[in-house]
Amino acid sequence: MSVDAVDNQPSELVGYNLFTTHPVLVEALAREGQRADHESLAALGARLGTLEMSALADAANRYPPVLRLVDRFGHRRDEVDFHPAWHRLLGQLIAEGLHTGPWAEPVPGAHVRRAAGYLMWAEVENGTQCPATMTYGAYAALARQPQEFGEWLPRLRSREYDPRFIPARDKRGALLGMGMTEKQGGSDVRTNSSRALPEAPAGPHRAYRLIGHKWFLSAPMCDAFLMLA
Repeated sequence: MSVDAVDNQPSELVGYNLFTTHPVLVEALAREGQRADHESLAALGARLGTLEMSALADAANRYPPVLRLVDRFGHRRDEVDFHPAWHRLLGQLIAEGLHTGPWAEPVPGAHVRRAAGYLMWAEVENGTQCPATMTYGAYAALARQPQEFGEWLPRLRSREYDPRFIPARDKRGALLGMGMTEKQGGSDVRTNSSRALPEAPAGPHRAYRLIGHKWFLSAPMCDAFLMLA
């Protein structure tokens, strides 16, 4: 045996099915009465367990986002550039319906199926789950005020990822982020004093004035932010 040989390490964990090799997840799905989703989740588990997905996840986290404040002429850009691998992953997550799928197709068990798929996605890459999680959670709140937010709902349900840095009304799909703390509030958001006050009558393009000291805005690639006061 060569002195440089390494024989005490396992091979790379790729080329396996994230669903069928996860007995606890399979049992949980059956317990919740969603056996009919076994086949589709097994197909998703196979797609997520490929070498390609592992390589995309590695690249997306190896090359962090880059803030572009200005262009080469000195004009403000205020854009955040993400590695192409990030966009590939986020595009696939959305195509799988793991962001707002249960709201777009509200059939029995839809949220259980998404939860199972989301757990598997978490084994591959977590950064892309940030905007997807917030879009999923915010949809129900926005849907309760269709007079103000109704035009957003089709974009949030869309399974087409649109990474273009343009107004959301011109995009084929949209994502939501969150602003959720302030300098003096710490991690207890109940003590925050920031407030968003309407600047115009109710309507789909209603503007708000934010008063306070928000300093954490997640997922800068998102098209809008929900502010937690």
